[in-house]
Amino acid sequence: MTTLYSARKLAAESPPFNPTPYNARSRSNSPPYANRFVPNSNAVAKYSFDYQGQQLEIRNVWADNVEEEMARIRQVVEKYPFIGMDTEFPGVVAKPVTESFSLDYHYKSLKVNIDLLKIIQLGLSFSDENGNFAPGCPCWQFNFQFDLEGDMFAQDSIDLLTKSGISFQDHKTRGIDPLLFGELLMVSGLVLDDRVTWVSYHSGYDFGYLMKLLTTVELPSDEKQFLDLLKIYFPKIYDVKFMTSLLDGHQYLGGLQKLADDLKCQRLGQEHQAGSDSLLTMSAFFALRKAKFSTADGKFKTDNNYRNELYGYGNNHTVRKGAMREISSSSNGNMDG
Repeated sequence: MTTLYSARKLAAESPPFNPTPYNARSRSNSPPYANRFVPNSNAVAKYSFDYQGQQLEIRNVWADNVEEEMARIRQVVEKYPFIGMDTEFPGVVAKPVTESFSLDYHYKSLKVNIDLLKIIQLGLSFSDENGNFAPGCPCWQFNFQFDLEGDMFAQDSIDLLTKSGISFQDHKTRGIDPLLFGELLMVSGLVLDDRVTWVSYHSGYDFGYLMKLLTTVELPSDEKQFLDLLKIYFPKIYDVKFMTSLLDGHQYLGGLQKLADDLKCQRLGQEHQAGSDSLLTMSAFFALRKAKFSTADGKFKTDNNYRNELYGYGNNHTVRKGAMREISSSSNGNMDG
């Protein structure tokens, strides 16, 4: 059956999203999204933490320091080529219009939402091949232009991000231009290089938003084209959730935080902010690798059965028929966080 699909057409059963313009809502002295001074606000320059006897920080990046910080990252990745990655984005607002289930339904759902929406935050964390974080500042949190008065979003996602410290006032006034960031990322040494390893968790949407930043166009209409393009820009990817799906038993079921708790990984920073989630993803990856994906002499099993596989996409065993269950946590760049 022919699929009736358009990135500009929302299905009738799509979840509700900002039906009322933000500037038409109640304007009190304390508007709901002006939270620059709440604990863990991303409006601050950095967060500092004690971690295994050293001081580490998550550094916030805005329009006024993005070029300076990307220059630093170009130096860091030379010695610390493992990159933990997470995004925050404004939810799921649409479903593909189709008369019947298609094998690439999950991808079409991803595409229609990413084509419509804008990324809010990107977290990048850096370590060496043994999981040692880059000293001092191993994590950068990029904060993009986003305006609640004009940009599309799912309300539950904005509520969660606001409670987690996202300052939408600052995203509106000093957020990073996505076009500029895409240019900086293209020449950063982070992409198009098989010496760099990307570590993620349930990351179809995360990589979809990165592809949008890099290409500045809508995602490919075909899932295979998307996955082929992904391998060009990101030659080496590990999706931690996909790795856990290969294990016997139910030891590591649940989201990222549950996995990290099971593996005794320490969280640094605020959950549902991209920097903290990217650090935790990196820690969980190396802990899981040590526990379940290492040889007797401690070397990583670089098995093609789980490298460059995304949970829920492509032709692997995690692709299930029927619509993927869209839950509110999926709107924050972490499908199970």
